[in-house]
Amino acid sequence: MRRHLLLFDCDGTLVDSQNDIVTAMDHAFQNQGLVPPPRAATLAIVGLSVPEAIALLAPALDDEQRAAIARAFRSGSPSQQAAGGREGHLYPGAAESIARHGRDDRFALGVATGKSRRGVMRLFDQQGWHTYFATVQTADTNRSKPDPEMILTAMAETGIAAEHTLMIGDTSFDMAMARAAGVNAVGVSWGYHPVAMIRGGGADHIVHTFEELDAFIAGWLT
Repeated sequence: MRRHLLLFDCDGTLVDSQNDIVTAMDHAFQNQGLVPPPRAATLAIVGLSVPEAIALLAPALDDEQRAAIARAFRSGSPSQQAAGGREGHLYPGAAESIARHGRDDRFALGVATGKSRRGVMRLFDQQGWHTYFATVQTADTNRSKPDPEMILTAMAETGIAAEHTLMIGDTSFDMAMARAAGVNAVGVSWGYHPVAMIRGGGADHIVHTFEELDAFIAGWLT
């Protein structure tokens, strides 16, 4: 039986972590005595690895200042530290979709995210997802989106070809990464980039709920 690889982005696709991300970024800039970027600007860079994101948010700063902001961002805000770094809230339908496909032998599940591996593992701990995912690709060990390295590594680890791989994400970075890797790309409308940007990144299809995503996956198999 041929297997298919479903690769999910995390923040903005599985997890609604926008308030946590903005709070952590605000704290990181304030930690260096700087005015935080606007909320919209912070959300626009979600999906990139931390160094690339901060370079876009603060192009006038030197490497040392950016590195300090990155360290403060990764540590989280004081309130997040006190809460134990919980990884936001799942979008409606996410838990059911992951469980359904994770138990289906026709699929291998994977993650391709700008999030740290520590953050992904914390999410898996919270949701009991460790047994569902065959491959986890993060910005710790791969080049940042939209470089295709995460997807290429995931396919190599699972032995699944590009034509049987689907990248699911909420940003133009996810879609551009999928295009560069030669895989199918589905954008979700509930995340951090508007639909026009997701389409511009190269999405083959846009879904608006996890129920629509599940239906698309079922049709993609035929």
